[in-house]
Amino acid sequence: MKSNYKRLGDHINEVKVRNTEKKAKKLLGINIDKFFMPSVANIVGTDLSVYRLVRKNQFACNRMHVGRDYRLPISMSKADEEFMVSPAYDVFEIKDTDILCPEYLMMWFTRREFDRNAWFYTDADVRGGLHWNALCDMQLPIPSIAKQKEIVKEYNVIQNRITLNQQLIQKLEETAQAIYKHWFVDFEFPDEPGKPYKSNGGEMVESEFGDIPKEWAAGDLHELILFKNGKSKPDAAGTYPVYGGNGIVESVSKYNDESVIAIGRVGAYCGSLYRVLGKCWISDNAISAKSKTNSNMFSYYVLNSLNLNVRSEGTGQPLITQGLLNRIRIIIPKNDIIMKFEKMVINLFRNHDLLIQETYKLKEMKELLLSKLATVEG
Repeated sequence: MKSNYKRLGDHINEVKVRNTEKKAKKLLGINIDKFFMPSVANIVGTDLSVYRLVRKNQFACNRMHVGRDYRLPISMSKADEEFMVSPAYDVFEIKDTDILCPEYLMMWFTRREFDRNAWFYTDADVRGGLHWNALCDMQLPIPSIAKQKEIVKEYNVIQNRITLNQQLIQKLEETAQAIYKHWFVDFEFPDEPGKPYKSNGGEMVESEFGDIPKEWAAGDLHELILFKNGKSKPDAAGTYPVYGGNGIVESVSKYNDESVIAIGRVGAYCGSLYRVLGKCWISDNAISAKSKTNSNMFSYYVLNSLNLNVRSEGTGQPLITQGLLNRIRIIIPKNDIIMKFEKMVINLFRNHDLLIQETYKLKEMKELLLSKLATVEG
């Protein structure tokens, strides 16, 4: 053990301040990714005076399920306003912030190696609880406070860029969704003079979906999209991502296709959608969807508008099949309108996809920085 490794319990104090005056109104929990989130607990008729208070730079954790979840839900408050957490949570604070920086300690708690170590020290209970004393006995490197702040600054630069990228990605996705709705739900796509079709007197005709633009039609989803079941992934490891019902699960050396959409086929992620940015393998708990008209962006937004998660036909658990997808009735626009939308959104998503790729790289850098904490000196 390096000389700068110190026992955690020597640098923290447990805090047992309760909401006795009932001034705090916000009740938060901690998710598995170590962030505070609004609690889903039903607190109607509950005595909130026994709930614990968390103040800025204090930590809260739930030690009860570490053995089951393989992670310790723990987070640090950055909020100026105090809030409540469950009385079953532990709340603690750093004794001397001139020796140990709260943000540096939170970085240590974020490391995968920390969670593995916490899991190792869990008890034999079915849920695998982590005793308070076991948490306190865990050790971490504590370099000089100047070194800690330097590391935190470097980490925050990366994290802030990730956050900004995620905000930009969300905005681009919202923009594309708004364009899809404006054109294909409100029927305000640009007419030949470039004006919104419906509000400028565009001719409408009757259909099973109500009035739709002239030369548009009602049809089955299979007329636009080709569906194929995924396959059991090959044994060999490789560089191409495997898409399942909950997104990328690992990598393999072979791939199914590119420019496709992965659809969760069964279980909790039934009906989930993932745009594939490149070559991939679609696993057997997903279905691949590929446009028949070279318009995968349009196909993605069509599928997204169908709320596939509520269309499942399974009995024991939710299930989506090719047959179900093929039979879904949809409005089929004129092909030239589809291709105009495709061109516009592809241009929009060039930046979107670059941001996603950059974010992947930034997350790798963040994990590398966290892993290096184990060897930090100074």
